[in-house]
Amino acid sequence: MPQTNDRPIVAITMGDASGVGPEIIIKALSDKSVHECCRPLVVGDLGVLERARELVKLPPTLHAVAEPTEARFAPPTVDVLDLQNVDWSRVRTGTVCAEAGRAAVEAVLRATELALAGQVQAIATGPLNKEAMRLGGYDFIGHTEILAELTKTPRCTTMLVSGPLRVVHVTRHVPLRDVASRITADRVLETLEITAEGLRAWGMERPRLAVAALNPHGGDGGLIGDEEITAIAPAVQAAQERGIDARGPFPADSIFVRASRGEFDGVVAMYHDQGHIPIKVYGFEESVAVTLGLPIVRTSVDHGTAFDIAWQGVADPLSMIEAIKLAALLAT
Repeated sequence: MPQTNDRPIVAITMGDASGVGPEIIIKALSDKSVHECCRPLVVGDLGVLERARELVKLPPTLHAVAEPTEARFAPPTVDVLDLQNVDWSRVRTGTVCAEAGRAAVEAVLRATELALAGQVQAIATGPLNKEAMRLGGYDFIGHTEILAELTKTPRCTTMLVSGPLRVVHVTRHVPLRDVASRITADRVLETLEITAEGLRAWGMERPRLAVAALNPHGGDGGLIGDEEITAIAPAVQAAQERGIDARGPFPADSIFVRASRGEFDGVVAMYHDQGHIPIKVYGFEESVAVTLGLPIVRTSVDHGTAFDIAWQGVADPLSMIEAIKLAALLAT
């Protein structure tokens, strides 16, 4: 394959060493199409990645570097910015582990530094585990919160992408019993603004946004909850007054079907599972997460560490492949 320098460098963070991250990265970087769209640079521990390569028995050879400038970008060799930060004797595969949680966050920190310095053009992240991160000394909820703090971004959010479906959430990692109290007109409006800004940055001049209701049947005029009347509808109207093509609220049991058929460019969901379930039912293996609002490009696999199948050689790399490709596309 002829190599040129016009392809963006995408930093790929290894994720939790106890989970499927190392395996899906090796599998993804065995795919020619990944190298055709970008110059991949894995950020993590070389020893862990070598173990993953031996597990899946795929062709990439690994080349350790200390800085991106040392990378060769010559497939089938894969460049690894080796953090040398995992003591394998302290890793328990397939379970929550402080050693793996700490190292996973350190890879995200280093990749973000590189992106802010312009040494890489995008980041694609492997899966983290929240409990492992805490045990490892980092009290973050997830990638979005890490990246927001490092980039000093006051407002950002995650968009899930699967085929034609694009979904953004007003609330994400919130207990279901607390969701209703957090659905305010200000939060819904802010989410609509971030979503519209993000899709415009993707080249959509006037993205069409649908807003899901919180309650069954859209609240039935206040008979089954009034959040649609007191918070969601006012936010939609305020967004329209600011030039955003927002519509709704629509009952959540139908709006995602309409969006999947091309009627809307994005859907704003009220809570985590309301948005995640349709995305994963539509295309679980290929779904990708994108952080909107950051000064850098960041995509991610849309699945967790999958401890139940970790280090068995059976994890599907498609979401990682799609995450790297989307990162490269957005970077260009």
